[in-house]
Amino acid sequence: MAKRLKGKRIAPAALQALKEALTHVYWYKSDLRSFLTQCLSDSTVLSHLNWGDYKRNIVAQLIDSLSRKEDIYQRELLRLMTEVARVTDYSHLQRLEDGKEKVAAAKLSVEALKKQIRGLDEFLEEEQEVEVRRQEAHERRMKADAVQLALKKLTSDYYDFLKSNDPQGRGYRLEHMLRTLFDLFDLDPKASFRVIGEQIDGAFSFEGTDYLLEARWQKEPVRASDLDSLVGKLSRKLDNTLGLYLAVNGYSEDAVRAHSSGRRLIILMDGSDLMAVLEGRIDLVQLLLRKRRAASQTGNIYLRIHEIFVSN
Repeated sequence: MAKRLKGKRIAPAALQALKEALTHVYWYKSDLRSFLTQCLSDSTVLSHLNWGDYKRNIVAQLIDSLSRKEDIYQRELLRLMTEVARVTDYSHLQRLEDGKEKVAAAKLSVEALKKQIRGLDEFLEEEQEVEVRRQEAHERRMKADAVQLALKKLTSDYYDFLKSNDPQGRGYRLEHMLRTLFDLFDLDPKASFRVIGEQIDGAFSFEGTDYLLEARWQKEPVRASDLDSLVGKLSRKLDNTLGLYLAVNGYSEDAVRAHSSGRRLIILMDGSDLMAVLEGRIDLVQLLLRKRRAASQTGNIYLRIHEIFVSN
């Protein structure tokens, strides 16, 4: 079980600062909901909120419900506080009427929140320790003979069918490779993995959240209409279900732009991400964590692998 703050409760002033920051940073409820879905490890709590209410009331309802059960949800509250305090991109507010004033109010509320969390050094240090432990776990995993052999075999298979001109056969081989890869990193790939033409449908679980997966291998970059298919499926699922789209040859600019606004339900992978995982330069769990964090903090649903390595 995660360590709490030595039995202490989060100060009411800090909770109020969190409410103000969430209210000002996310103008539209769809943006707010996207951030919360990506940020919370137990996003099922969002399904109990009245999303037809005013945004300020929604935020208050969420924070109050979490704080009433702080013995259970303290870590979620602390994570929310630290993630909101890291927000630096306010471009979504600048485009609105009176954008400058909205940005100023958001920045002011985030600064006020930062002052409140300066006393939470113990938690912040523990979060850093978690990152270190993840890196150490990755290194241990990469040293394990079984994992190395499995990745080497998958990489060899991938190189082999890169040369294939048979879309259907290539799709089945990619399906098998992805199922094996997700199982290798304990992501519980579901039996619903299936091939339709060049597209693969599947599902997996990651940090308590269910994800739908679509993978496509085609010569052209994936378009916005292709991503619409996955978003449409997500709209018919539970509120805390997210999506991962893997396009071996990447995405068109309009596809990324169209799905980076509003409620962001999906994160994007491409062939370069896949190669980095297969070659052991990053493990799949770390990759998904970094992509999900970028989506929640900056709205960037397509964090590139070179951006991850540059920031390390």
